[in-house]
Amino acid sequence: MSCYSHILNKLADGHFHSGEVLAAEQGVTRAAIWKQLKKIESLGIAIDSVRGKGYRLQQTLDLLDIEKIRSSLPDNVLTEIEKIELFADIDSTNRYLMDACKTATGVQVCLAESQSHGRGRRGRPWVSPFASNIYLSISWQYTTGPMSLSGLSLALGIAVMRVLSAYVAGNIGLKWPNDIYANGKKLGGILVEFSGDVSGPCQIVAGLGLNVRMPKQWDKDIDQPWIDLHSLAGQQTPGRNRLTAELVKQMIAVLRDYPEHGFAQYQKEWHQWDFVRGKAVELCFPTHKKQGIVKGVNPEGALLLETASGIETFNSGEISLKIQS
Repeated sequence: MSCYSHILNKLADGHFHSGEVLAAEQGVTRAAIWKQLKKIESLGIAIDSVRGKGYRLQQTLDLLDIEKIRSSLPDNVLTEIEKIELFADIDSTNRYLMDACKTATGVQVCLAESQSHGRGRRGRPWVSPFASNIYLSISWQYTTGPMSLSGLSLALGIAVMRVLSAYVAGNIGLKWPNDIYANGKKLGGILVEFSGDVSGPCQIVAGLGLNVRMPKQWDKDIDQPWIDLHSLAGQQTPGRNRLTAELVKQMIAVLRDYPEHGFAQYQKEWHQWDFVRGKAVELCFPTHKKQGIVKGVNPEGALLLETASGIETFNSGEISLKIQS
């Protein structure tokens, strides 16, 4: 974490803390503390300052903590992870691990409290306010090439659903190829990126963005209907450290087992969570559109669409899916 992580951890409880005490704890001047507070405010975090009392956050924060996350992971998962890193702010967790893949060979996990250039599918921006949601990426090495890993992003969606279904009993599901939906609104998304040889070996980075407690003031920056886990689960919403550990565990299980059976072993479970199966949709390509009824996905994770020409198959890529009204 950054140089101001100590102050954030102290103020996260919502109580007042003396600037003099904060400075003494870090062995710095009051002026240095003031600069750190200004940096925290630049992240969109409101701070109250009262003479004679000190500083406090206007709202408590559920900050991520690597040790708490590690303590919630089973030993067999911990032994597979070479490194877990946590950043207060970063441009993109996926981009960071894509760069790390050039030299690292072990499994790495990257977490961030906020992202300045978080990305979704097709390069769309992913709004990433501080200490509100989950921004998580995991790197993995495969001996085969990307073609043998088709449908991996869909299988990772199932990993996320295995976690969320324990807390949400409502209308949640998966929207092909990589979106997590609830009550017709976007709850999260998955982005899988590849590097390496076409025929193998290759490295992948699996990124997840999940809305947990999205502040309402960010609504103006999001170009589609959205929802967060807290609005669905209420008091049953797990802490972000526990939630992160459960997501890492389930995602690593999929990444580990995927090469043996591919998407075929997840196809039936995908259909249980398929948000658009049986619905009339429109597939939008760069140069044309296709209308039809979604019939599910095939054993490779490709979309099956019933059109006027019969059942057609579409792979992920430059395709967006919009449910027709």
